[in-house]
Amino acid sequence: MDELAGTSVAVVGSGFGGLSTACYLADAGADVTVVEKNEQIGGRASVLERDGFRFDMGPSWYLMPDVFEEFFADFGRRPTDYYDLTHLDPHYRIFFKDNEGRRPGRDAPGLDVDTDGDTIDVTPDREQVKAVFDAYEPGAGDVLDDYLAKSRENYEIGMEHFVKEDRPRVRDWLDPSLAEYARGLTLLGSMQDHVEDYFDHPKLQQVMQYTLVFLGGSPDTTPALYNLMSHVDFNLGVYYPEGGMNGVAVGMADLARELGVEFLTDHPVTQIKGRRGGFKVETDGDEGAVLADVVVSDADYAHTEQELLPPQKRQYDADYWESRTYAPSAFLLYLGVEGDVDELAHHTLVLPSDWQQHFDEIFEEPAWPDDPAYYLCVPSKTDDTVAPDGHSNLFALVPIAPGLDDTPAIRESYRDLVLDDVAENTGVDLRDRIVVEETFSVSEFADRYNSYQGTALGLAHTLRQTALFRPPHRSTALDGLYFTGAFTTPGIGVPMCLISGDITADYVIDDAV
Repeated sequence: MDELAGTSVAVVGSGFGGLSTACYLADAGADVTVVEKNEQIGGRASVLERDGFRFDMGPSWYLMPDVFEEFFADFGRRPTDYYDLTHLDPHYRIFFKDNEGRRPGRDAPGLDVDTDGDTIDVTPDREQVKAVFDAYEPGAGDVLDDYLAKSRENYEIGMEHFVKEDRPRVRDWLDPSLAEYARGLTLLGSMQDHVEDYFDHPKLQQVMQYTLVFLGGSPDTTPALYNLMSHVDFNLGVYYPEGGMNGVAVGMADLARELGVEFLTDHPVTQIKGRRGGFKVETDGDEGAVLADVVVSDADYAHTEQELLPPQKRQYDADYWESRTYAPSAFLLYLGVEGDVDELAHHTLVLPSDWQQHFDEIFEEPAWPDDPAYYLCVPSKTDDTVAPDGHSNLFALVPIAPGLDDTPAIRESYRDLVLDDVAENTGVDLRDRIVVEETFSVSEFADRYNSYQGTALGLAHTLRQTALFRPPHRSTALDGLYFTGAFTTPGIGVPMCLISGDITADYVIDDAV
């Protein structure tokens, strides 16, 4: 394809949305330069290296493998041309801090019943998972089959006709064919309402909704359509890519270079000047300004508009951004520890029975959670290159409200709370075994990624911030400026950012021909 032959494009930011857009535009013949603020490619999928340990700093779940396969196939490649995949077993482990609801009435593989709090494994074996569900709620195993059949239907129809197609105007939703596609889809109500229609036991409801963390929402505010994530979890599976999620970003960057894309790292963008056919992207890097016919921003949308553009070139004012609902920030604790952590899986979730309190402390009354739900990742369970011999690599992630104060004193206190909680609820005492330790929280998300209020993900997936209610890919205030990434459609998550890049590239191409 050569629709963009002779067109120069500057892509601001090398997150997954920026990498995806760059590949599609270069494949269409454009001369593409990616301008990255930080020292490495990948945006939030950066890597932290310390004393023989290598940590994925951002996303760590490889979900929706079909989206990655489709992305690479668009360029005649396969994911395995750039990285290998390991199907995780178990997909993840859940430690429940306490026991609410009916006690298990039978034994089941992958279920450890404990008076202080049960533990369950969710594996690729559907029959094993059904046995666990039946142990808590007789008949729930067959109900799970029904739930996942509906989730598969929602996924297949939703992805094809709603996720991969951008519909930014009200009239785009008046297409009569949409009514046919939408018939039978679960569109109304919240995820909490939807899950309660299928399962009574609070533990089973939590299992079906933990993926909301990846959408930056809560059970009461996330639209029921996102039950499609259960198809992603149970049917498509959970994988680990060679080199972690940073390895995926590196693979995409290698593909981009094969297509002719150039990268400038350590080049923070300070201003975007001009318009279509005559942009000047000012940077603080050694190369200075980058000239381009078109600009695509994969930087934080609010930062781009409020800091890089003059007021007359902005679509939204400060009040707009202040009024949005943002996905959580996070308190991250990267740990290199001596010895093994046998009790933990590659992915481990630790959940209190009353996780609504934690969601309220994120979205309703922002505060550091006293009884947090959190996630532990131990990639050294699968990849022996991420830690020295005789050591384990793990990180803890606690979702917290964006904009919270995270002073050194607060962080130190919360670090102790998290390590105490891990010891109490998983049986893994890390406190005297730590040889490498780094924290990352609200301040770093804001400083490293120019993230609004230090959000880790962007705009939450509430009903009023879904589909046409998200900021557009094409600027309505500045001709030739486009946006990609998690603030746009389809939204949050690495696979969604790959799709966002494709959508943005289509806009650029359509406007050029």
